[in-house]
Amino acid sequence: MTKTYSEVEYETRVNLAACYRLMPMFGMSDLVYNHITARIPGTDDEILINPYGFMYEEITASSLIKINIKGEILDNPHADHDINQAGYVIHSAVHGARHNIGCVIHTHSRAGMAVSTMKTGLLPLTQTAMRFKNIAYHDYESVAIDIDEQARLVADLGMQDAMILRNHGLLVASPSIAEAFNSIYWLEMACRAQVDAMSSGAELIIPSDAIVTKTHRLYQPDVRRPFGLMEWPAMLRYLDRRDTSYKD
Repeated sequence: MTKTYSEVEYETRVNLAACYRLMPMFGMSDLVYNHITARIPGTDDEILINPYGFMYEEITASSLIKINIKGEILDNPHADHDINQAGYVIHSAVHGARHNIGCVIHTHSRAGMAVSTMKTGLLPLTQTAMRFKNIAYHDYESVAIDIDEQARLVADLGMQDAMILRNHGLLVASPSIAEAFNSIYWLEMACRAQVDAMSSGAELIIPSDAIVTKTHRLYQPDVRRPFGLMEWPAMLRYLDRRDTSYKD
């Protein structure tokens, strides 16, 4: 990395690049599509996003594009790459409405898309799924390039930290990159388990509402801990053992 950034922006860039690199390792990337954005701490409207056309495994700290909530490019190291309009519409809506959100992840994973088509939505079949008892839903409105969809998307998300975009995919919104990665990983695993269980044809066991509510409460950040923060250093070590170029 040759360009000089503030300490807080550099740290955000490195962690966001790490998050991008981890996603395909756990089967949560979609060629050059989808997005992970992070707000630069200390700013109200500056966020980092991937250059459109890069695969997640190519993202580095210095390759990320800095934009503002209005979609204006503040720093783009790639003369021949721009940002994905759909990514801007979805992510800027969440960042603009929820100033406590530091990171937004949107995926088109196979399991996430499958569950997004089910009228039942995400079922509390596993402990992992019960974490998302109050998950939000947003009805499909075609490719997300219309600015006027932002208001409906934000209204549907409300104050939840995860949402299923019907007939589309998954979205999580968290205070930090570490918490967002943990949340999308667990949501993805919940979707995979549901697809596997329903595909088996076996009769399914759904716990009582009381048990689901109790379990959900135990995963709230103010009850035990904010999940993802303790795990993140291990994820960085996992990545460092394989490739450290995300820091460049």
